[in-house]
Amino acid sequence: MSKILDYLKRPTVAGAAGFVLGLFIGLVVLGWGLWPAEWTDASPAQLHPGYQEMYLKMAIESYATTGNAADAKARWDGLGDAAAETLTTLKTTPGGLDTAVVAAFESAVTTGVVPVVEATAVPGAEATPAMVAEEGGKSNLTTLLIVMCVITLLIGAALAAYFILQGRKHSGKGIITPQMEAQEAAQAAEWTDYSTMGEEAPMMQFMASYRLGDDLFDDSFSIDSPAGEFLGECGVGISETIGVGEPKKVTAFEVWLFDKNDIQTVTKVLMSAHALTDAGIRQKLETKGEPVATEPGNQTVLETATLKLVARIVDMTYGQGALPEASFFESLILELAVWAK
Repeated sequence: MSKILDYLKRPTVAGAAGFVLGLFIGLVVLGWGLWPAEWTDASPAQLHPGYQEMYLKMAIESYATTGNAADAKARWDGLGDAAAETLTTLKTTPGGLDTAVVAAFESAVTTGVVPVVEATAVPGAEATPAMVAEEGGKSNLTTLLIVMCVITLLIGAALAAYFILQGRKHSGKGIITPQMEAQEAAQAAEWTDYSTMGEEAPMMQFMASYRLGDDLFDDSFSIDSPAGEFLGECGVGISETIGVGEPKKVTAFEVWLFDKNDIQTVTKVLMSAHALTDAGIRQKLETKGEPVATEPGNQTVLETATLKLVARIVDMTYGQGALPEASFFESLILELAVWAK
């Protein structure tokens, strides 16, 4: 579960998840479930063929009564491509229509010539209002779906922006992330010159740096011989947090050393002052590795079959807040020096 939450804190993953969720809610839940599509303001061309015949029959009856060729042409055009076929069907089976009126209607709507025909009353026929097809109108449902899609996209964009800006702060140089702050601090840190201390210079040296807000902090480094041969790896990452909410409040870090010639990875736990004195936290972390007090200048040694690592705490600060004093780290800079045994 925690891994899923960590992935969701990534802007791209959060934005994609918000977009997919919005599409599901907009299309499936709202579009197909709560408010399914309904036809309104359909033109005669979209009617079933049987209803198109009824429509055209009423148009012919109206023309027989009123003689209004303009209305007849508008109703004819409303049937679109189905008009000619529907008229042919009615001519074959007039169903009580006067053939002379049908012929006059056809002449009026197809040639524009209005022949003089004595209007024949059709039993039961009454004049109907003009039925002009309205095209291009949008139904309320379509408008609602468009609005919901726009809202969904805005929510997805807002979530993505939130996760991008989470843990960042504004400055005169723009937006600076905790990772950028940590990198700058590592570059400014002073390296240990072991040669001036009368010791052999390490085969490799690394600088790991953490800042509050870097919830995915996990620095790892490859250890290679001077000839380029891979010998192992080392690194430091989050071991334990305290409290709730974001950003994570780190109360302990894990320093580890992997040797390709050793079957076991050696680990030590850098604990905050509060973690060292809290029996519950310390007992839990002792299963991960030997506990080490985290104080500026402190060193701890990790050894494997062929490698030796010295982890020196270059600098560190505790965070302030409602949690116990000295219980979580605001920053940590750790130097890792490696020798071949």
